[in-house]
Amino acid sequence: MYELRQAGEETFYLECPAKIGIYQPRPGEVYLVDSGGDKDAGRRVRKLLEERGWSLKGIMVTHSNADHIGGCRYLQNQYGCPVFAGGIEGAFTRWPVLEPAFLYGGYPHRDLRHKFLMAEGCETVGFDHPDFPREVEVIPLPGHFFDMVGYKTPDGTVFLADCLSGEGTLEKHGISFLYDVEAYLETLDKVGEMEGRLFVPAHAPATADIRPLARRNKGAVEDIAGTIRTFCGEGTGFEELLARLFDYYGLTMTHEQYVLVGSTVRSYLSWLKDKGEVEAVFERNRLYWKAMK
Repeated sequence: MYELRQAGEETFYLECPAKIGIYQPRPGEVYLVDSGGDKDAGRRVRKLLEERGWSLKGIMVTHSNADHIGGCRYLQNQYGCPVFAGGIEGAFTRWPVLEPAFLYGGYPHRDLRHKFLMAEGCETVGFDHPDFPREVEVIPLPGHFFDMVGYKTPDGTVFLADCLSGEGTLEKHGISFLYDVEAYLETLDKVGEMEGRLFVPAHAPATADIRPLARRNKGAVEDIAGTIRTFCGEGTGFEELLARLFDYYGLTMTHEQYVLVGSTVRSYLSWLKDKGEVEAVFERNRLYWKAMK
């Protein structure tokens, strides 16, 4: 774990739970792509930088999920480097309580306020900041999260963040977290047409050909949507639907899974409703989801 691998002439990545990219535009100076899940990840990165004699010039955030920004505060405190994050991702990185609050739909209780869902906050700047490496391409990848982006370095390495789940993840978890299903499907189509030397998803093996995995993820979304539509049938409440999906996909209910999968299912329902495939009706002061005939 945390094994350094070379991706291109100027680019490396750390093989770890959420891959960390390293871009070296000049000898002795590097930028990170994300920072790992917590302070310990930050310490591991610092040790590597010291062993290599590298100076950290900045951290390029793909998105603000805790497993991608958890080391930012520690590293920023150690190096005084800028953390680059755009749009809503910048706000969530500065005020990480927004993630569990968004997922839960209210003030998150203690079982949701921990490093898995809530990183330590840090100061951020936008991609227009003068210290951002202009030669790095910022690629919008919405869908998984609000304003998620990827980065393409000059040697053709493309960091894809969480827009793709690996085969093992798809098999194990059944329902991968999504915020905007329509935007996610458009992103998968975009990824399938990208050109690059090496593609590095955060939670799947690096590959020179990303198209098969993009197709696999798109198929998984379509299968989940079909299952949800079928389970809505003549009408079901959200809690009943969620429990049935957990049973169907062999998932175990925890506080974290409740908010992550629950938020994702609500996003699927919104997408299906906007397409006219399900409807939301109120009966006896309860909301029911029904498949359209």
